[in-house]
This record gives sequence, C-alpha cells and structure tokens, in this order.
Amino acid sequence: MGIRILKGGMLTTVQDLGRTGYQSQGFGVTGVMDVRSFKIANLLLDNPENEPVLEATLIGPKLEFTSATIIAITGADMQPTVNKKSVPMYTALYMNKGDILQLNSARSGSRSYIAFSSYLDIPVVMGSRSTNCRSHIGGFKGRKLKEEDYIGFRIKRRYLPYFLSRKLELQEFEQESAVLRVVMGPQDSHFTKQGIQTFLTSEYTVTSEFDRMGCRLEGPFIAYKDSADIISDGITFGAVQVPSHGKPIILLSDRQTTGGYAKIGVVATVDIPKLVQRKTDHKIRFQEISVQEAQRLLMEEMREMDDLRKIIHKPCKEVLDSRLVAKRLGTLFE
Repeated sequence: MGIRILKGGMLTTVQDLGRTGYQSQGFGVTGVMDVRSFKIANLLLDNPENEPVLEATLIGPKLEFTSATIIAITGADMQPTVNKKSVPMYTALYMNKGDILQLNSARSGSRSYIAFSSYLDIPVVMGSRSTNCRSHIGGFKGRKLKEEDYIGFRIKRRYLPYFLSRKLELQEFEQESAVLRVVMGPQDSHFTKQGIQTFLTSEYTVTSEFDRMGCRLEGPFIAYKDSADIISDGITFGAVQVPSHGKPIILLSDRQTTGGYAKIGVVATVDIPKLVQRKTDHKIRFQEISVQEAQRLLMEEMREMDDLRKIIHKPCKEVLDSRLVAKRLGTLFE
C-alpha cells in the first residue's frame, strides 16, 4: 500500500516544514522551499499542516500507485498526467491501484508538491520527516528519490467529504520578474548609503547557481563600508548575504546554520515562494518594508488560508448527483 518510483525526476525529495531546534548542533532546518504551496496541498486533503509531501524540482517524478488514495498537486505547473491523460492541479484527485502519475517539465514555476491523503510512511528523525541530503538524514534514506524506490502509506484513507469542491484556482507564477519585500538587517550598517540604495533600486538576475541551499544573483555591486566579513552568526530562511564580491546570495531551506558574511536584509516570509519558483535568468527587485509590515502580511496570509479552507469545505451542488460522483471517484464506493 503505497507508491513505487518509476522515475525520480531531477530532484524529488520528501519534505515537511523542517527540522527545527538543532541548528546549534550543526543540523540545518531543510524543509519545503515553497511553504505556501505545501500548505495548500495538505489543505486540499484535510491533512495535518505539517504532513510530509514530495517536492519535485523542474522535472517531476513518475509514480505508480500500488493502492488507492487521494492526492493533490500544487506549486509549479509540471503538466501532470494520470495514465497519460492531463489532470488538473490544485484539485483533489482520486488515484486507483495501478494508476501512473507523471509530472513533466515545469511550464511555470520551478517546484511542485504532491500531498497524499494516506500519509507517506516516513520515519520521524529529530522531530521531522524532511530530507537533509547534505547530512544524509531524514526523508527516504536521507537522499533524493530514484527509480525502483518504494514508499508505503501509514494509513488507509480513501474518502474525503465535499470531494467535488476540493479544488482551487491554479496559482500561476510570474515568468519574468518579481518584487521581493525585505526587512533590512541585521548587518545593513556594514554597507554604505550608496550600497543600500543600489540594493533597493537595482534589478538582479537569477543565475544557474540556484538550489535548495541558496540563490546567487547577478547584478550591480553592493558597496561595503569596510569589509564583508563578520563574526559568524545564525542564518534564517531568506537571509540576503553579500560576500566580498558584492553580489547578493539569498539563503534557503538547505542553508548552512551559520555564516560569516554580512546580511543586508531578510526576505519577507510571504515572498519567499516568489523567489523559489524563479528560474535562471528571471529578474528580481527588492523593496524595503518594516518588521511590522512583514508580520501583517504573514497574518493576512494566515487569514487567506482560513478562507481557502472554507471554500474547500463548501458543499458543491454536483455532490447531489450520485452518478457524477461515481464517475469522478471511480472505485471510491466499491
């Protein structure tokens, strides 16, 4: 009862919200890159908020289901198919035993998320099921998925109420440019007035050096007052580090726990999904906001999640048509 990996895709790993509380011991947080898409995937299935999913990058995996379950796919549009027929994203999909799910190349965005109503049978390591590939811990054997891997399900859950209303509008990601709101600091005082102005008014380009650890940007030089070096301190998700070459690097899920370069700012939590769904050569600009504004935006997003939950739980008139239900759900009631 689970899924067999027929193809692993470019980089497919098991992820949840991450492994917190261990950075002081040298273990990175890891976890999903796009928290918003991750939460929506679980929301569509009434899963616990931190239930692990599969995160696919640029080219998705090919999976065979060895038992029936319900899934939801969010994030980048990897043009998913079931048994070679296109299926919608941001929708609860009933999968029968033997069905083949294929995620292809990302049409928009970079990272897709697959949630499962039957819960992936992945052991908890230090409070999380997320994969830390650098330390080879967590997830499926501490590594990305590859051909012939098999992941079981923890429970048998094949029914969800309001099934036909469990769908949302496809979240399209901007293909060319994005504005990332940042809270300045904690070491913005290390930069000249002109350097800060350059950072906030210039356009930067996403380079090919973009992975789960960080995103290196190309653009105008950001000037220091003295030196790029600081006494190493902790690094948070979205911190914008500027090494001696003067070009920003935004640190992401698999970031190191500490760093010795000055950090000019931190990307607001709600805008990190914009960044992690970029591709090489896409453009980025930065906009300064206050801590209070960043907190307000996060609270607004939390209220939005509550609104989405109400939409998902709203009975659909189609549910009254038992024949349509049977057609949509296949063997659900057998």
